[in-house]
Amino acid sequence: MAAARLVILTLAAVLSGPVAAVAPIGAPSWSGLTSAQRAVLAPLSDDWNTMNEVQRQRWVGVADRYSRLTPEEQARIRARMRDWADLRPDQRERARDQYRALRSIPPYRRESLQEQWQRYLSIPPEERQIKSGPRITRPLQRPPVRGMQE
Repeated sequence: MAAARLVILTLAAVLSGPVAAVAPIGAPSWSGLTSAQRAVLAPLSDDWNTMNEVQRQRWVGVADRYSRLTPEEQARIRARMRDWADLRPDQRERARDQYRALRSIPPYRRESLQEQWQRYLSIPPEERQIKSGPRITRPLQRPPVRGMQE
């Protein structure tokens, strides 16, 4: 019985050795991208090698689909990439959290939010500030100190 276990363990170790030695197929480093991919993903070049595999794979997918997009879609992608590259790490994390929160909202509510956002965007910028109203600032009031008479 013990000999059979030893054989099975040895066989498992031998068979798993070559499999573990094979490098996982993932997103390439910046230097491993094609010149076309690097051109599309240029705004992300400084951060590329610090991204995790999943993030890089998603961006490679965007770069690969880029040539099939309309010029308007390409411009939108470039602008969003630049905006993303300009964010600080804490701002990126907050954006990811907001995205996850929006994804958890039921689809019918998401559509409603999207319609509200589009209506808001259709308002001229000068009127947006009026609609949101002025910010009210209140003077800082100190709490009364216990034991003191006024």
